[in-house]
Amino acid sequence: MLHRHVTGACAAVIAVGALTLTGLPGTAAAQPAAAPGSAFQPASEAPPELLRAMQRDLDLTKAQAERRLVNEADAGAVAGALQNALADDFAGAWVQGADSSTLTVATTDASDVRTITAKGAKAEVVEHSLADLDAAKKALDKAAARNSAFAAPVWYVDVRTNSVVVRTAKPAAADAFVAAGGVDRELVRVVKSDEQPRALYDLRGGDAYYMGSGGRCSVGFPVTRGTQQGFATAGHCGRTGTSTSGFNRVAQGTFQGSSFPGNDYAWVATNSNWTATPYVKGAGGQNVQVAGSTQQAVGASICRSGSTTGWHCGTIQQHNTSVTYPEGTITGVTRTSVCAEPGDSGGAYISGSQAQGVTSGGSGNCRTGGTTYHQPVNPILQVYGLTLKTTTGPGDPGPGDPGEPGGTWAVGTVYKVGDRVTYGGATYRCLQAHQAQAGWTPPAVPALWQRV
Repeated sequence: MLHRHVTGACAAVIAVGALTLTGLPGTAAAQPAAAPGSAFQPASEAPPELLRAMQRDLDLTKAQAERRLVNEADAGAVAGALQNALADDFAGAWVQGADSSTLTVATTDASDVRTITAKGAKAEVVEHSLADLDAAKKALDKAAARNSAFAAPVWYVDVRTNSVVVRTAKPAAADAFVAAGGVDRELVRVVKSDEQPRALYDLRGGDAYYMGSGGRCSVGFPVTRGTQQGFATAGHCGRTGTSTSGFNRVAQGTFQGSSFPGNDYAWVATNSNWTATPYVKGAGGQNVQVAGSTQQAVGASICRSGSTTGWHCGTIQQHNTSVTYPEGTITGVTRTSVCAEPGDSGGAYISGSQAQGVTSGGSGNCRTGGTTYHQPVNPILQVYGLTLKTTTGPGDPGPGDPGEPGGTWAVGTVYKVGDRVTYGGATYRCLQAHQAQAGWTPPAVPALWQRV
């Protein structure tokens, strides 16, 4: 852990399709001008600093960066629809290519290939379902909780290789770890690695804040809880009751809840001098808008803002990762190729305009490159009953629009893939994990909801 003190896949490819800027077959009104990371504002409105960082860190042209944002938005909706359609056969999804033009969806049943390719995606038939891989990883999580001495600092579900990957400098110890979890060895791939992750110690996302007794972290995402304003951040930055001051050393607030290890999330309630804004600090201090919290697919582009190293981009490597720091193991984080350094902890990860998570830890640095892990933001919002501070797109109805019909759908609720709601007398099924925002009603946002 860093402190910043103040002082082999077994798959067979069956068929190929491609995501294109003209939209995907089977999507409901997929638009070429989809928002970066969502479908709610034109891609042409992507902040220039976001596009420049993507070009620099992902070696893209401006046109590729713009196309990538559109394709990733479309891919999320298609992958969610297929996950619901394939049910227990579903084995994961990922995007690839410089502009994320190819969406691959894996299944354990060859008869699903036609369903997948009909949506414009590439089908891959594999041996293990995502549910089986998630169960195996959960067994490893339990083994780590019983015995933290296993020499396996990182393990995760890798949908691209249809396996649970254990990264360790001591492969023999990894075998003992897998055996202790009672996991079928065929589900696991051991990768030799010298990676030694540590938490990155040290109300706009990415701005610095200071903990009461010393130390610096970064604001994740500004939030509200009723009329109370504050921000989400990393749990290892402070315990419940820890006081904070802002980037300007002015008294700021107090940690209201904190979880670490196990998870790595927290939230800080601020005093009346601080106002939550729907922004993340981008390159050169420019504001990057936060429009929502739709979780992006493996392979998608993602950028991070932190108070030490600023604005850097990379890609999502794996979801559902467990990582062991000296203080203990945390589970359910996302592994990325974005770099970070001490003091960046707690800072914001964003994909296009969609909040993804807060910086937990990693290895390497921003001079030679590294690997980082973020705590997904939606669980933080759900656990603490927080509402993400977001912009509202032009033309969207505001909160409490009297014309909205009744139903179980509700602004502020965190939904996961497969959740069902009613709205206006119809039933809808969630396609992508997100927190419901004003104006994002199920019939208005087919990228997030499918009528059933």
